Amino acid sequence: MPCASRRAVRAGVETLLAAAKRERDVATPYAEAKARVRAGADPDAETRALVAAMTLEEKLGCLDGDTDFWPGIIDMAGGGYYRHTYPAAAVPRLGFPGFDFTDGPRGVVVGNATCFPVTVARGATFNIELEERIGHAIGIEARIQGATMYAGVCVNLLRHPGWGRAQETYGEDPCHVGEMGAALARGVQRWAMACVKHFACNSIENARFVIDVSAASQVLEDIYLAHFRRIVDAGVAAVMTSYNALNGTWCGENRELLTGILRERWGFAGFTMSDFVYGLRDPVGSVRAGLDVEMPFRQQRARTLAAAVADGTLEIAEIELAATNVVRTVLRFDAATPDGPPAATLLAGPAHRALAREAAAEAIVLLRNEPVDGQPVLPLRRGVVRKIALLGHLADTPNLGDHGSSDVHPPSVITPAAGLRAALPQVQWIDDPASADIAIVVVGSTFDDEGEYTAYFGPELLALFAPAPNEDVWARLSAAGQSGQGMAPGGDRRSLRLRDEDEQLIARVAAVQPRTVVLMMGGSAIIVEPWIESVAAVLHVWYPGMEGGAAIADVLVGAVNPGGRLPFAIPTDQSHLAHFDPDARAILYDRWHGQWLLDRDGHIARFPFGFGLSYTNFELRSARAEGGVIVAEIANTGARDGADVIFVFRSVGPSRHLVAFTKVWIASGTNARVELAVALAGRVIVARHAHDTDAIEVNVSPI
Repeated sequence: MPCASRRAVRAGVETLLAAAKRERDVATPYAEAKARVRAGADPDAETRALVAAMTLEEKLGCLDGDTDFWPGIIDMAGGGYYRHTYPAAAVPRLGFPGFDFTDGPRGVVVGNATCFPVTVARGATFNIELEERIGHAIGIEARIQGATMYAGVCVNLLRHPGWGRAQETYGEDPCHVGEMGAALARGVQRWAMACVKHFACNSIENARFVIDVSAASQVLEDIYLAHFRRIVDAGVAAVMTSYNALNGTWCGENRELLTGILRERWGFAGFTMSDFVYGLRDPVGSVRAGLDVEMPFRQQRARTLAAAVADGTLEIAEIELAATNVVRTVLRFDAATPDGPPAATLLAGPAHRALAREAAAEAIVLLRNEPVDGQPVLPLRRGVVRKIALLGHLADTPNLGDHGSSDVHPPSVITPAAGLRAALPQVQWIDDPASADIAIVVVGSTFDDEGEYTAYFGPELLALFAPAPNEDVWARLSAAGQSGQGMAPGGDRRSLRLRDEDEQLIARVAAVQPRTVVLMMGGSAIIVEPWIESVAAVLHVWYPGMEGGAAIADVLVGAVNPGGRLPFAIPTDQSHLAHFDPDARAILYDRWHGQWLLDRDGHIARFPFGFGLSYTNFELRSARAEGGVIVAEIANTGARDGADVIFVFRSVGPSRHLVAFTKVWIASGTNARVELAVALAGRVIVARHAHDTDAIEVNVSPI
């Protein structure tokens, strides 16, 4: 290129850069308000001034997404959900950025981010500090991708393990779910706003768009809303409503839920948003109920709210209230967080990969480890185990979980086979279990078996699309859907057992190999009858994330002592669980599910809530109350360092309800002292799991 041409190009680039800098340097009303808040000004006063400066059209623009409906739907069907964030509520004239939405919860769904283990796996760690570190990493990666809102704090209670999105929550107990969700939100919100979902009683997937859940007010408060309140109290920025109805009213327009409970009783000061596309049916009623933002497109509200204000059906003050909630929340968080992520941080960089591996290893639950010839099968003994048969359809298949809105696309995935071969380079890997020293069978669920349900398009939902799709739109939707980049259908599990072919494989291998180890992959409880007594060892490894294969190897070879504990009970028979109908249009939720229901009905769990074995031995030595604090001493009496979980329960009839927990690391041959704050008086039970026969009763005095 001639020098003159290069100079012209360089001059043109410099002109563009200078213009961009001038645009950034323009002091918009929002930028000035943000600077004042950072200097100590009242964010409420600054918010009022910004909203007062808006036109009616701009205020209405704060109440929905910023993308037109049909282009957005077609883009989403073709995989746009995983390529970019979703902008909402921006007011360009004032410089108000609104927010840019991305989803979770096993990582950032946009781009090639770190894929952590699914939420239920992280629930099995019972490690609050670890979950906050994961939230911090996710918050950074969200900001790298341009997101300022992360909607991955999914905490719907696991009422029944057949729920298709069980993998996206922490477990069946509201205390545990609330503490872990609060930790994730705290970590994320060092970098981006966090949104907790789905509010409320969303725990059946196939019928989620049409079902009406009935629950008494005290049941809601004690069981199905308690964990949401814990996360609201922790300062979460936003709350997303669920698709289902609650006590006869769709959650996206349920005033008792959004205003009576969330704002008036709990004092929530953030903003609320609908779940995507189908989250409300009455746009005017949703504003009045307290739903601030319709997500993610200009859809129902864009067609109706201006006319409703014009004819007096909707007051301007009601519009301003919703806009104020959004502006105030964004301003507060924007002023309190860094303007960008750390410069050296990469998506799925080494530090975050190491964190994913740590979490995956700590989540693995050792359910069975029987001796063969006087020696437990696990951990694998290097130098003794020379030939291993590695079998099963998931042994060398990347298996990260659901392919719906929680899907994460990491740059690489370590499968169990890859992890084990790297950890045991001297081992000969064979297909014949009879001639091997040990057989490892990797079986379980995939996104074909469970996940977010995306296949329902009934007439009552298509009516929400406007204008109605014409033939050209349908053709583009069809082409986008066939691109292979969209979401999988997903859905609920109707059986909690393994696939027939998995059970048959286990039976064949166990018949010829006494040292059979079964690794179960999946997002919730898997019933292990009738095959469990025929194998030596069983581990639940979940959907373990991008570093899962390495983490599995860490546990099998003993580099990491198993520290996972079940965040739900596993029954011996599915009929022992709460009623669950994936096709129901109406259902009653009562107090009883999971471990509580098994205890009430006298059914012994195959594995109770909180259960998990180790390669070492722990002993609860003592427990006492000091005011509102339980002080317990636990000993590691085995030959390996390891971690255990201490639970504090209160008795409710025949069942034990969790009120506090902590994880503690203890060196071999030493004791550890732990303290757990308990906000109640009376008798409590300190234990290592829900059915621990060595539990200690303690009387807590009123504070």
